[in-house]
Amino acid sequence: MKLDNRDIQILSVLSQEGRITKAALAERIGLSPTPCWERLKKLESAGLIEGYSARINLRKLAPHVTVFVAVEIADHTAASFRAFEAAMQRYDEVTACWALGGGFDYLVQIVTRDIEAYQRLIDEMLEARIGLSRYFTYIVTKPVKGKAGMPLNVLFGDNGDS
Repeated sequence: MKLDNRDIQILSVLSQEGRITKAALAERIGLSPTPCWERLKKLESAGLIEGYSARINLRKLAPHVTVFVAVEIADHTAASFRAFEAAMQRYDEVTACWALGGGFDYLVQIVTRDIEAYQRLIDEMLEARIGLSRYFTYIVTKPVKGKAGMPLNVLFGDNGDS
């Protein structure tokens, strides 16, 4: 799908303000509501917009700990990678997981109530024999930057042509 500057503007605004009304979105990017709505539907149909969600301020909601875990799996076969990735889908505490190239196989983001809950989860993963061989825990002490929007201006420059 070829994107133009207006498409990039729509994606940029939505990545930062998912609750913006369609009328406000149209005004923001300089289109009338109907053409803006048609572009939005086209972007959704193309799979460029995966969904809409709210960012929750966990610090104000409940005590918690965020942990990044660098993971090495025991066996580097395609089946082992698939099994580990499938297992990650089953744990609600796993909020993100990335396959890596380089020293570690995966980087896993976990949010739990406290360190004890985190350790219970790791113990459960080890006992489940999901292929986890070694893990290295990095506890988040404070958030420094957590950006909602994607840096589309960096990816596409000012012209928005892809």
